[in-house]
Amino acid sequence: MLKISNLSKTYPNGVEALKTVSLDIPAGMYGLLGPNGAGKSTLMRTIATLQQPDTGSIMLDDLDALNQPADLRKVLGYLPQDFGVYPRISALEMMDHMAVLKGFTNGKERREVVTGLLRQTNLFDVRKKALAGFSGGMRQRFGIAQALIGDPQLIIVDEPTAGLDPEERNRFLNLLSDIGENKVVILSTHIVDDVTNLCPRMAIIANGQIVREGKPNELIASLAGSIWVKTVDRADIEAHRTRHNVISSHLYAGRYRLHVLADSDPGDEFNAQEADLEDVYFSTLQSSDDTPAEAA
Repeated sequence: MLKISNLSKTYPNGVEALKTVSLDIPAGMYGLLGPNGAGKSTLMRTIATLQQPDTGSIMLDDLDALNQPADLRKVLGYLPQDFGVYPRISALEMMDHMAVLKGFTNGKERREVVTGLLRQTNLFDVRKKALAGFSGGMRQRFGIAQALIGDPQLIIVDEPTAGLDPEERNRFLNLLSDIGENKVVILSTHIVDDVTNLCPRMAIIANGQIVREGKPNELIASLAGSIWVKTVDRADIEAHRTRHNVISSHLYAGRYRLHVLADSDPGDEFNAQEADLEDVYFSTLQSSDDTPAEAA
C-alpha cells in the first residue's frame, strides 16, 4: 500500500502544483487521470523522491519515502514522461549498464536479469540494435524493461502511451497488464482509454487537487441515466452550449457529437446514451473549471 497524505508543492514562480493531495493506492494498476498541467508529473516526481514537497508524507508500507529516499529508490521502478537514453549504444549494453547501477555486480546474475527483461518486453531479438533506431513504442517498452530491473515493489509510468500509434499503444498496454498484482503500479495519463482498459482503481487530478477517486465501474454507474448525445454542425455548438450542460464534443464524420449531462431528457432531440469513463472524466473536469473545449 502506498499512502500519500496532505502533499503540497508550490514552485518558486508561485505555481501551486499540488494542494493537500491524499491518496491510498493498493497493489495493482492504479490510474491517475488528468489534463496536461494538472499536477500529475509533479506528483510522480515527488513520489519518486526526485523533488521534495513543501508539506505532507509518503509511506510505502512501513517505508517513509521522504525521510528514507535511498531506501525507496531501491524498490522503485520509474518511467518518466521524458525518458532519455544514450542513442548510439545497443539496448543490451544500456540494460547491462543500468543493471550495474541497480547493484547487479555479479556478471552471470546480471546477464540473466537483463536477458529475461528483454524477452519479457519483446525486445530480445533487437537487443543489439542501437536505441536511436528504436520506434517510439520500442523505446517505451525499453523504458519499462529498465524500470523492472531489481523486481521493484513500486512502479511509476508517466504518460507512457502519448504519441504512440495504435498498434504500439496496444502492445505497451498489454505489457503493463502483465506486470503483476503484488506491486503498486501507478499509471499517470491524460488518455481515458488507458485507465479504462487497465486500472481497477483510479483518481482524477485537476488544478493540483484530487477531485474524484474510486473504481471506474462505480464512477460510471454514478452517471447512469444522465448522459445525452446529439450530432450537430460546428456552427450550432455554441447555441447548444448556452442551452445545455455540454461536457464534451467529439468530431465525428465531419460533424460534432455533443455529450450533455442532465438528470432528465434535455429535449432538443438529444438521445440517451450509456455513460462511460470519458463522461466521468469530462464532467469532473467541468465541475473543477478545467473543461477542455473539445475531445479528440
